[in-house]
Amino acid sequence: MIILTSQEIAQFRSQLATYPEALEALDQIEDCEGDLEDAAISMAIHAGQTPTTSENWLDGLAKRFRVKVCHLDYRQDLLEGKITAVVAGLLESKACPELLVVPVVIYALKTGVEDFCKPLEYKLETSEAD
Repeated sequence: MIILTSQEIAQFRSQLATYPEALEALDQIEDCEGDLEDAAISMAIHAGQTPTTSENWLDGLAKRFRVKVCHLDYRQDLLEGKITAVVAGLLESKACPELLVVPVVIYALKTGVEDFCKPLEYKLETSEAD
């Protein structure tokens, strides 16, 4: 379970001040007392999806966008705790429902960028060896 502190939410809010969708997502995370999974499930329902209420629903959602989140252009920013570029990229690509972009990116950040991206790197290394 990932719980964001009010300070973390404020930090993300300042990074994403120009993205109304992101600020709305952060408001919902704050309303869920920082519980990222609960907020993401609530946002998914609001976005017309039918999420399960299992503990790992957000993990499954985030994995679907791993290729975009782990793009080399974004990796260093994420490692430094900067999420603006990857949020902007996902919003622009329209690959992920707008309201769920922030929870996906924060999930990748909080679970550890290297660990989150490692399966993708393994898959790339394996396909290059073929």
